[in-house]
Amino acid sequence: METDLSLTNRTQYRDLKRSFLSAVPLGIGVMASVDEIIFHQLLAWHHFFDWGTPAYGLFSDGLLHSAELIAFVAGAFMMLNLIRYQSLCRLSAWSGFFTGLGGFQIFDGIVDHKLLRLHQIRYVDDLLTYDLVWNGAGLLMLLVGWLLYRRARRTEGAPWRR
Repeated sequence: METDLSLTNRTQYRDLKRSFLSAVPLGIGVMASVDEIIFHQLLAWHHFFDWGTPAYGLFSDGLLHSAELIAFVAGAFMMLNLIRYQSLCRLSAWSGFFTGLGGFQIFDGIVDHKLLRLHQIRYVDDLLTYDLVWNGAGLLMLLVGWLLYRRARRTEGAPWRR
């Protein structure tokens, strides 16, 4: 009995992985856009970089917007390529999308807010509630991404697991 993965099984595994990886930048781009639109522009709670003048804060928001757009477009092209060759694993792609959402949220909440101190969520006396909600939402999205990936491996990638 052969224990190596057959060509079909390797292809399914590759498609599962590529579907996940193509959706991660989509999730990052969407969450960065939500952050910028809601918290930077509509609520005006902060800018990406709050250490300088308001003009510099707007400039840094423009750089963030450029980066999120690049991430979104790159992910879209990667996903469209998978769709074109009919090799998109939808559940794995959803997993990657939620992983990108949560990954951005956690990175922003821990690295940008706490380690680099580029900005805070909101400039108030008691930040703890804001930090807990911000990072908790990111962890929840990462958990959803992980659970979806486990399910995708069982359903969409089942033949290669034998």
